[in-house]
Amino acid sequence: MDVQLSEEQIRTLAFHLWEQDGSPEGRADEYWEKARQQLSSGSLSENAADDKETGFGEEPDTTSDRPLAE
Repeated sequence: MDVQLSEEQIRTLAFHLWEQDGSPEGRADEYWEKARQQLSSGSLSENAADDKETGFGEEPDTTSDRPLAE
């Protein structure tokens, strides 16, 4: 099955993975590719799946009434 991935989906997951690994400098391409592969295969890491339960990946309109983090 060929799933169309949006740049925003890849960017969001890549950023999340990068932060999880301690925000290493100079490895943007590596995290972009890792996120693209995870999304295209449909496999998210255990931590990313846990994050879905805590708000990661929610549609913007479902979080619009929440205050922004400081």
